[in-house]
Amino acid sequence: MQPRIVKQDLTREFPIPEGCRILETWNTGADESVSIARARVAPGVTTKWHCLEGIVERYLLVEGRGLVEIGTLEPVEMAPGDLAVIPAGVRQRISNTGPSDLVFYCICSPRFVPERYRISE
Repeated sequence: MQPRIVKQDLTREFPIPEGCRILETWNTGADESVSIARARVAPGVTTKWHCLEGIVERYLLVEGRGLVEIGTLEPVEMAPGDLAVIPAGVRQRISNTGPSDLVFYCICSPRFVPERYRISE
């Protein structure tokens, strides 16, 4: 792999059926080990229950406040700087509990591929 800088391009953000908007920062077959995407959830929105088969996901919160639910754990309030670790195959969802957008990075290993994504409601 060669050194490179990846610039954020907000025009590439897109909605997903789960109930949030995604901006893929890093997701390439040249680096199967990890993908990084920025997720944005509007105030008052709760994403749908979903899971990633064979992929461990981490949510790193950077803006706003949210309530994360992972598997059978009790719901936990999250604030900027907090990290949630979601094992492969475990259902998850997040609610925006604040007055502004909830923004977090989804860090997946191995990298996210759509075939592994499951809505589980």
